[in-house]
Amino acid sequence: MNARSKPVRKAVLPSAGLGTRFLPATKAIPKEMLALVDKPLIQYAVEECVASGIEDVVLVTSRGKSAMEDHFDRAPELESFLESKGKASLAEAMRRLAGLARLRSVRQQEPLGLGHAVLQARDLVGDEPFAVLLGDVVMTGPQPATRQLVEIYEATGDGAIAAAPVPREQVSLYGIIDHDPPIERDGRQLYRIRDLVEKPAPDEAPSTLSIVGRYLLPPEIFGYLERTKPGRGGEIQLTDALRQLARERTLWAYVCQGKAYDAGDKLGFLEATVELALADGELGSSFRAWLRDLKI
Repeated sequence: MNARSKPVRKAVLPSAGLGTRFLPATKAIPKEMLALVDKPLIQYAVEECVASGIEDVVLVTSRGKSAMEDHFDRAPELESFLESKGKASLAEAMRRLAGLARLRSVRQQEPLGLGHAVLQARDLVGDEPFAVLLGDVVMTGPQPATRQLVEIYEATGDGAIAAAPVPREQVSLYGIIDHDPPIERDGRQLYRIRDLVEKPAPDEAPSTLSIVGRYLLPPEIFGYLERTKPGRGGEIQLTDALRQLARERTLWAYVCQGKAYDAGDKLGFLEATVELALADGELGSSFRAWLRDLKI
């Protein structure tokens, strides 16, 4: 079986960043453990993997990030305490959380960029296609964004990244996709990527399609990452390796159904909190009523 015919079974979640945009909140806890409503950011990403048919998840962590691994571990004392207080359903929810996915972790010992973080997972991924999810991007919709990318890989044998249109006056805030005209494939509109441009000026941007934070990559990306030279700040960027992959092979962009929240940004985090709270089955109606009564 060659790499292109192998099923997508694994995902890499780069989670080694310092979370400086949320200081001082992230001084002692990982950014990925900040809670949206009642779940930490990292749990949304792991749940998206599982909902996409992926149960082998690699966390790329760093020193001081063990809270993420603890979150997905068994907590017998907590479970026993909850049961003793008559909260058996909550205790069972904690047990399910520990069995949500098969998690393994690897350390990124130096903050040398997103590409370097992904490269640390090479031995655990092996010669298989895999997903990459940025944990501070939360995506909602009728079908998980990662599942949509998996289906594109299964149909084409090529890598794919999630994209979203942005207003032209905001392209300088994002990585922007230079692409061919769209083609129709299995009911989806795909864009073959020619190049990726980091934060271009509005009058220089090749399009208004931005990179979102979900990737489905062939194992060959590791070779490109190994050959990628450090850029600004001495970091190895995933985007640079993807540019080379797009030039030498085929890499698709797809506007996933659903909505993406940049929860690594304070305003995006607040927007995600409000909208997810409104959609919550238990909390939504009372929260909506409170918002209506809010005097601002």
